[in-house]
Amino acid sequence: MGFFQGIKNKLGIGGVKVQLQVPGQVSKTDSSVDGVVILTTKSEQEIVTVMVKFIEEYTTGRGDDEKTKEFELGVVSLPGNFTIKPGETKEIPFNLPFQFAKSNADGLKEKGGALGALGSVAKFANKEKSEYFLDAEADVKSAALDPSDNKEIKVV
Repeated sequence: MGFFQGIKNKLGIGGVKVQLQVPGQVSKTDSSVDGVVILTTKSEQEIVTVMVKFIEEYTTGRGDDEKTKEFELGVVSLPGNFTIKPGETKEIPFNLPFQFAKSNADGLKEKGGALGALGSVAKFANKEKSEYFLDAEADVKSAALDPSDNKEIKVV
């Protein structure tokens, strides 16, 4: 392997490309999501591991008081320690178990009645908002910057 090829590998240029295929939405009652991680490459690369995470970005507040927290709802490590060759496509199916986190306002809202109304008002007043993402990252042995893909997923 030449000097320039080594530099390209470290920077991930012409290296492994990660593509995530997942459903566009999941139900609030679901406890897992199925999908496929697709790996392709332009040069021979060694894959150490592949990780898939279900992430919630929870935002509260307005304007300068806006705060965002990130919660990991579930994670799965997929089999690795294999070599992918140029032109080869590797599809790795996965089942990712997860559990939703609930804010205090959500907990009150679910109780219904007067407490439910109070929870709805609190959620509106705090401007609570959640966005959900699935993130797949391949740990490539020769790359300093590991390739990844991120898909937004709706919760209905």
